[in-house]
Amino acid sequence: MRDGLKELAKTELHCHLDGSLSLSVIRQLAAMADIELPDNDIELKSLVTAPQTVSSLNDYLKTFDFIRPLLQTQEALRLAAYDVARQAAEENVIYIEIRFAPELSMDKGLTVAEVIEAVCDGLRKAQDDFGIVAKALVCGLRQTELNRTKEIFSQAVQSGQELLVGGDFAGNEVDFPTEKVADGITYAHELNFQMTFHAGEQCGCAANIAQALALAVKRIGHTTAIMEKPHLLEEFVTSGATAELALTSNLQTKAIEKISDHPYLSLKKAGASISINTDNRTVSDTNLTKEYSLYAQYFGTSTADFFSHNQDAIRASFASESEKAQLLTKLTQAYAPFW
Repeated sequence: MRDGLKELAKTELHCHLDGSLSLSVIRQLAAMADIELPDNDIELKSLVTAPQTVSSLNDYLKTFDFIRPLLQTQEALRLAAYDVARQAAEENVIYIEIRFAPELSMDKGLTVAEVIEAVCDGLRKAQDDFGIVAKALVCGLRQTELNRTKEIFSQAVQSGQELLVGGDFAGNEVDFPTEKVADGITYAHELNFQMTFHAGEQCGCAANIAQALALAVKRIGHTTAIMEKPHLLEEFVTSGATAELALTSNLQTKAIEKISDHPYLSLKKAGASISINTDNRTVSDTNLTKEYSLYAQYFGTSTADFFSHNQDAIRASFASESEKAQLLTKLTQAYAPFW
């Protein structure tokens, strides 16, 4: 495998908008919101990046509180979406799905439809400027009253934005396990809203993965707890689900104690569909090239493996079937020089 991992064509299915903003755009957004920031980039970075290790996922999530006031206008959301897609395009990402929770940008009166419209406008401009295919996913928050989340999903579908292709549940998994939001997943299915789902991100929650699979969810974010429940790996593979993996994030949140503890090799050996992701580029101080480097360093992941994982990601994506066919062709052509 060549050293130039940045040169490899990539896809990303699991990237949070508010956790992935560049420092320069954070400064622009703060100026727009009349919010003062430290002049020093090192100090600013410390405010928007989680420590290498935190005590729990909930502590990791506190980092997002700093960004929330910056994303309360359509102009800010357009700029933010454009920024994240731009960063991805710069490291040869050909397809990305960027997820966000509309309710976190409604503090000053924006509606669900207005939030989604602005994000999709930003992604559309990035597509035009960089040639990347960028889609949007709407997150419901586990800790939010479920009827409100169902209404957000309904309004998201009614928004008619063609770049909006699906939904997710994110947030506090320990206190709000799968069973507490199961009705929301079922409702999304009734809306024909394609769903991915955070599950197994914290130790001791393998049941959340099993329950998500039982609810016909075909993409699971993180899945790090999958080895804790007997036969769950086989069930995962048989179901045709895809694991959205994020090594650096899992290490920070203590989902794993060290990278070598990650179930990636077990998933790969079992024939599971795998997608490699950043989760949060800024909060985790990472990008896809860094993540690929970790896989190569700790697990011996080869160019052929990366090609296979990207094929898996495209097939599992919420793009249209015609877009998937085009992306698979583009991916094959991009990897041809590396064989």
